[in-house]
Amino acid sequence: MTKKMLNQNAKYDQRFLDKVEPKFEFSNKPINRLKIVKENSVQNKKGKEERILRLKKKINSIEDCNLRNNSKNLVMGDGDINSPIMLIGEAPDEKEDLEAKTFCGDVGVLLNKMLLAIKIKREKVYSTYSINFRPPNDRKPTTQEIKRYSIFLKEHISIIDPKILILMGTTAMEAVTGLGNQISNERGNWKEIIIGNKTIPLIITFNPSYLIRYPDKKKFSWEDLKKIRKKVEDLNIII
Repeated sequence: MTKKMLNQNAKYDQRFLDKVEPKFEFSNKPINRLKIVKENSVQNKKGKEERILRLKKKINSIEDCNLRNNSKNLVMGDGDINSPIMLIGEAPDEKEDLEAKTFCGDVGVLLNKMLLAIKIKREKVYSTYSINFRPPNDRKPTTQEIKRYSIFLKEHISIIDPKILILMGTTAMEAVTGLGNQISNERGNWKEIIIGNKTIPLIITFNPSYLIRYPDKKKFSWEDLKKIRKKVEDLNIII
């Protein structure tokens, strides 16, 4: 009688694989990758919203702040929280303080036109301010105030995680880059900044409120806008 040889190693290997390998289920239906991307986007948005809420509470807890004590509302930011473009203005004025929104009134109307001129809808970007509270009598924030709030601003940028930063006005320029030069010497040139171990390209340009006061500067702003459009195309940003 011939003895049948058994492969004991094969049995052991199969038991081992049964323990460590996941149970796969197969289906003839195609994978809905669009659904997966959408679900990831929703989860990412929820995570950002929670982090921004924590940051907002942190800003609201600042003690001995003249800006906070003389404002009606904290203006955090609005727009698409998952946008690849983050736009940073200077500080809220009276109307924006009342509505707790960024770029309201005539300033907002002009900003909308500026963005549409380069085929970007306002609601597709995320906008915020360097200073989250309205300065008394709409004065320019002091260097000390800018430095104090720049810590929160950079955390805000890290949360949004944009591919492009647009800094509008001298306060935004100073808050993000630390530059205290005249904006006319810095605007229109692409720079880079590292925030949260990520290098982000940024451009400095005029604030819409400044353009309303000095309409002759719009020609320079238009040059900046064209550079922004080109950067969007170069980076293959869909917006």
